[in-house]
Amino acid sequence: MKILAIHGSSRPKGNTEQLTRKALQGLDATHIHLSDFTIQPIDDLRHEPGGFQPIEDDNDHIVKLILDHDILVFSTPVYWYGMSGMMKDLIDRFSQNMRDTRYDFKDSLSKKKAYVICCGGDNPKIKALPLIQQFNYIFEFVSLEFAGYIIGQANKPGEVANDIQAIQQAGELNKILIRSN
Repeated sequence: MKILAIHGSSRPKGNTEQLTRKALQGLDATHIHLSDFTIQPIDDLRHEPGGFQPIEDDNDHIVKLILDHDILVFSTPVYWYGMSGMMKDLIDRFSQNMRDTRYDFKDSLSKKKAYVICCGGDNPKIKALPLIQQFNYIFEFVSLEFAGYIIGQANKPGEVANDIQAIQQAGELNKILIRSN
């Protein structure tokens, strides 16, 4: 099983990434940081003559990585009860990807599993649930199996190490992924 971790934080090696790396420890996983790429916001032309137009950015590169992996880990801090802006831009472009004739995006996603790992600072076990629900609806729409999620509590760098429950959940996910590999 090929694993792709998509990191949506603007903070390198932040709490969410630390928790994600704990979950993927010892596994051969590809890690990408959306902050290293340019993903333009969607220009929704699906109802216009000619439809979506090509955009010169890194979306195609990331789509190819997504299609080349079996397990996708969406790793994002909780920003205002939702995913990071970088992650949202990537997800918004799914509308364009599903209409791109170069690949069968939705059918390909239906053969994959997805996990969400997030961290927030102010009662995230409750306040991050809208983010989890949003991912659930997104995955349902594109027929991507939502295999699980972890919500960590952390604000300052390194604080996620104090969230024993999230660290244990990351260890459990790690065991599941190792067994399925």
